[in-house]
Amino acid sequence: MDDRSASPGKPAPRSDGLRNRVRLVAAARTALESGERVSLEAIARTAGVGIATLYRHFPTREALIEAVYSVELDAVADSASGLLDGLRADEALRAWMDVYAAFVIKKERVADTLRIGLATGRIAAVDTRSRITRAVQELLTAGAADGTLRADITADDVALMLHGVLSSVSHAQDQTQTDRILELAMHALRSPDVAPR
Repeated sequence: MDDRSASPGKPAPRSDGLRNRVRLVAAARTALESGERVSLEAIARTAGVGIATLYRHFPTREALIEAVYSVELDAVADSASGLLDGLRADEALRAWMDVYAAFVIKKERVADTLRIGLATGRIAAVDTRSRITRAVQELLTAGAADGTLRADITADDVALMLHGVLSSVSHAQDQTQTDRILELAMHALRSPDVAPR
């Protein structure tokens, strides 16, 4: 996890250390998005730090990938609030589904590394489901309040449904099919008397 808080008995991280960490994670995100296996030395160079600094923050490639995953997961979960600022709740949920779908597709590129790291204990378990469920709950609560989403569904059920749907369609990477499936999901989640705009 990308936990930057100091542990009891340990000094708080220095601001230049935090900046280096953020730059390293950003460089690793760019490298992962390219789809090519980029060396840790290249990531350190892109971040403007030495390889020793990279290893001080991330002793293994798996630790760096976990940090990228955690930052991206936070961005997905946090995006729900921003979408609700400008959209009706059902529209915000549908837009958030697209954000989540893009995350799942990107995660597939590093899925083997994440699975191996979790199985061996080299990567700490990232609490993906609870973060996603909290975001869905925020959207459902807003939808119940404005009448655009059904009030009789749980965030846990929606998160599980989306995980199943997106895990299946992400392998095909057919955006048209993904859009159709997500529209079907929205049909089940909207209040019966609300039409999509």
